[in-house]
Amino acid sequence: MILRNVIAKMLTRKNPDEALAGAKEGGLEKTLGVWDLIILGVGAIIGSGIFAVVGTAAAAEGTGAGPALMVSMVIAAIACIFSALCYSEFSTMIPVAGGAYTYTFATLGECMAWLIGWVLMLEYAIGFIAVACAWTNHFMQFIKGFSNVLPAWICNPPYWLTSDYRNAAHYYQAQGLDPNSVIPHIAGIPISINLPAIIMIILMTAILVKGTKDSAKMAGIMVAVKLGVIALFVLAGAFYVRPENWTPFAPNGFEGVFMGAFIIFFAYIGFDALATAAEECKNPQRDLPIGIIGSLLITTIVYVLVALVLTGLQPTSGVAIPEGLLKAPMAYAMSAVGQNWVAGLISVGSIAGLTSVLLVLQMAATRVLFAMSRDNFLPKVFQKTHKKFNTPHILTITVGLVGIIGTLFLDLDVAASLCNFGTFTSFIIVCVAILILRKIDPDRERPFKVPFCPWFPLMGILCCGGLMIYSMVVAKGETAALSSMLFIAWVLIGVLIYATYGYRKNREAEIEVVENEQITSNI
Repeated sequence: MILRNVIAKMLTRKNPDEALAGAKEGGLEKTLGVWDLIILGVGAIIGSGIFAVVGTAAAAEGTGAGPALMVSMVIAAIACIFSALCYSEFSTMIPVAGGAYTYTFATLGECMAWLIGWVLMLEYAIGFIAVACAWTNHFMQFIKGFSNVLPAWICNPPYWLTSDYRNAAHYYQAQGLDPNSVIPHIAGIPISINLPAIIMIILMTAILVKGTKDSAKMAGIMVAVKLGVIALFVLAGAFYVRPENWTPFAPNGFEGVFMGAFIIFFAYIGFDALATAAEECKNPQRDLPIGIIGSLLITTIVYVLVALVLTGLQPTSGVAIPEGLLKAPMAYAMSAVGQNWVAGLISVGSIAGLTSVLLVLQMAATRVLFAMSRDNFLPKVFQKTHKKFNTPHILTITVGLVGIIGTLFLDLDVAASLCNFGTFTSFIIVCVAILILRKIDPDRERPFKVPFCPWFPLMGILCCGGLMIYSMVVAKGETAALSSMLFIAWVLIGVLIYATYGYRKNREAEIEVVENEQITSNI
């Protein structure tokens, strides 16, 4: 009997009307229009993926897609579009903060809502930390171009000021130096910090505390810069394309194409972050579907054009793959054909791209946590909003602090894989949730409907689930194995936190509601 009662509580769903009422009582300021959403969407998607991961997806030895990378991109986009349609239906029907977390609570119940919120933290918060570290790498590469103008201490600072301790130790060991003698210590503790990433996180936190409208303006500037740089790469690079580089088209066959789709999927992460900002939209019923689907289509076209030119500029099979093609593929490809000035501008675009991604990922992480705090999964202090800016400033600062701590030890390759696992999971759950809500609440008003339901949601489940399982089975190497184990560990930790804290807090909240109702009735 007790077990049955516990299970019933874990499966308790939150009525969408309750979520809408809660948002109306203590909601966030509505400042975002359709163009703001498209800018934020493109800003979130076009970032570290296209400027870095694209090289690995095309040229990774044994698993790279080669020139068939453009096919991999289309496969990844198709896997996304089904989920994007489901996100669009939910975001117009329940336009409140939280995104996939809120949708799960309305369909699969309390326990699954907590777990999906926990998984979203894997996608947004860890992705945020990873992009911050990548930002440092691109910024330092860019600043070295001014070595003849700027002081040496700026262009070539000590490595322990631009990296976490583990990478700094490996770097100094490779140089034949003892890390303990080079890295400074305070009270016996080695001091190795990613200072540029920390400064950028502080700046992003300050902008987000001030408000989403200012954040959208900044993202707009960054999006304009990086789209201009990408257009320059495509137009300038087209004159140096060698068609023979496109053969063989798929050097590693279907395995390479599908692994390329899994790897490049990291470059599509971000459009779902728009759903977390639904509560701040002026007209979510009309604007959110346009913002979500529009940003996804724009970035897919951009990605395919980049893949076409990149693989035409550089051979991606049958030769030794240079490190530059894997780390900064677009800049390396232009330098290889003698267009160093274009490569320099691409570095500017990569910094702009990563900056806009940082902005949106931190905002998304904050909005998910804000929704979870409303549902008693987090302390009530996180529900507070700034008196002047009406933003969740305490949560925004908290996520910023977590980001700063994360830059001290996070491995970027593992982080990218973990983000993929988190995103695939959330996409699958949203597709499942659409099917459930169509069944249990068919009469609810739906300003936007997923076409060809249930087939499109089922296709989303098959595409995302297939890519995730395929990558776990086929992927080789220490990074792949570690990321798979860490994902499982992350989920188990989430279950433990819910069992020891979340479940108890929700039961206490239920008792408090009953007591308040009794007091009111007695009065």
